[in-house]
Amino acid sequence: MHVVETDVYHNEREAVQRLAPQPCTISETGLTDSFLGELVCKHLYDAGVLDMPRLVERLALTGAVLDEVLVFLRKDGRVEVLGQSGAQMGGQALRYGLTERGRGAARDALSRSGYVGAAPFPVNAYRSLIKLQTIHHGNIGAHDMRTALSGVVLTEQMLDQLGVALNSGRALMIYGPAGTGKTYVSSRLIRLFAESIWVPHAIVINESVIEIYDPQVHQRLDDDSQPNNLMLNKGIDRRLLRCKRPVVITGGELSMEQLDVRYDPGTRQYQAALQLKASNGLFIIDDMGRQRMAPAELFNRWIVPMEEKRDFLNLGGGRHCELPFDLILVFSTNLNPLELADEAFLRRIGYKLQFGYLKPDQYEQIWRQESERLGIRHDPMLVRHALQKLYAVEGMPLVPCHPRDLLSMALDRQRYQGGSGPLSPQELEWAWHNYFVQLDFL
Repeated sequence: MHVVETDVYHNEREAVQRLAPQPCTISETGLTDSFLGELVCKHLYDAGVLDMPRLVERLALTGAVLDEVLVFLRKDGRVEVLGQSGAQMGGQALRYGLTERGRGAARDALSRSGYVGAAPFPVNAYRSLIKLQTIHHGNIGAHDMRTALSGVVLTEQMLDQLGVALNSGRALMIYGPAGTGKTYVSSRLIRLFAESIWVPHAIVINESVIEIYDPQVHQRLDDDSQPNNLMLNKGIDRRLLRCKRPVVITGGELSMEQLDVRYDPGTRQYQAALQLKASNGLFIIDDMGRQRMAPAELFNRWIVPMEEKRDFLNLGGGRHCELPFDLILVFSTNLNPLELADEAFLRRIGYKLQFGYLKPDQYEQIWRQESERLGIRHDPMLVRHALQKLYAVEGMPLVPCHPRDLLSMALDRQRYQGGSGPLSPQELEWAWHNYFVQLDFL
């Protein structure tokens, strides 16, 4: 880690430390003793018997907080001590189990909520955390753009357009023909925001627990500054995980239900909306116009969040929750934007960036990059053969994804025939005729 990156990391961590220090009492968790009591009972019901280190690990709370909860549960007759376990953390650890009364209470709690995980983070504190970690810094410069997107073949004009759009904090639409690199470039924009963020395992709204951390979305990072001893009441609240800023990409499979909190009656658990998982990160709606709902319906879902920077989530039963809408929203489409929405809505998006076909020098640059990536020698004669004998003859536009696909298929052919060494024009032509649809039979 470079010195500058280290300084940034410590500054970020200190800010989160002030907002979310390790709680040492039940009241400091922002949760009630009855809520935590039920959660501990559910863990004991799930595991049978647990000692303090295991409870600390499962609930992401300190031993001091859990001691307080266990005293409460023992007085209530729901938990009993079942002797000591082996040496743990320098001494003997008491083992805890449920009484018959405790098992009944756990079953009752599970019938209302199937969540059995780390103690959730209070929603009010989560609102503050999102605002603290905002992705809308507005301090991206030209040098940042060229560093983050080095190796990506883009014009200077496009780099500057992207940079200005990201600094604006507004949503942006990227449109153009298929294969022109819209999704690839969009997903790499997160490189401009190198800071880590802290993501809660779950949040609680009233008594409803909503899981936020998703290992398919959030990439965890080590936090060496946290105390190794789980019993120490120091550091950042252990209910928060240090992660890279998330990138959520969804396409034609997107449904309106995924943009709201969903309750699964089978597991009796709430799942977070996709944009909630993307908080403080990047949310790319790919293949805009291919979703199951009408484009106007999907666009209308974003009007209030885009304009007011807040989102209203429906929890069911007439309950709603307002949360900050802090993410970069990218619409990507192969269709004409005017076919998807009227001009009034498109004005709300603000920035519309058109991705087009390549010029020959850009195509050759990508061809060279893909040759290096595949471990083959770059042959200028081979790419010229492609441009002059294939593209020019058949009037095919130069698309960024073609070099990767054509070279890979030519290598597949070479390996099948037991060959090696530089690719030949014949192998490239074979790939060409298998890659594109042939209409000779019509």
